[in-house]
Amino acid sequence: MSRGLNKIILIGNLGRDPEMRFTPSGKPVTHFTLAVSRRRRSPDGEFVDETEWFRINCWDRLAEIADQYLSKGSKVYIEGRVRLNTYTGNDGQERSSMEVTASEMMMLTPRGENMGGGGGGGYRESTPSEPRQSSRGGGQVDEDDFDDVPF
Repeated sequence: MSRGLNKIILIGNLGRDPEMRFTPSGKPVTHFTLAVSRRRRSPDGEFVDETEWFRINCWDRLAEIADQYLSKGSKVYIEGRVRLNTYTGNDGQERSSMEVTASEMMMLTPRGENMGGGGGGGYRESTPSEPRQSSRGGGQVDEDDFDDVPF
């Protein structure tokens, strides 16, 4: 039996501060919105900025880290699985939103900017005890770091 793959990678900025809640069983979950923007040239030659919004859910230790270190405007890398939700808005219009359940997160905003002292570390949801911190530190970029880039 073959398995499918549902994986999304996003880099963007938080549209609001994270909100952490707990399930009835005490499991932490943090929600926030992520704005992913791009600039393209329209057919008439003008530059057009486009922004897509994603709802991000983090669970367990990843939820705690997101709640503690992220804030509105923080730049973050998110990896996870995506689900499209459709609903009817208050105005009666049918709408859809993309919801991502994060499995990995890397804070990209330098320390001290929009973060409570964190930054630069990468974290994976699946680690049972402590989060896995990325070997790449925040702040300075060294040319040797580009040897690890897969593209």
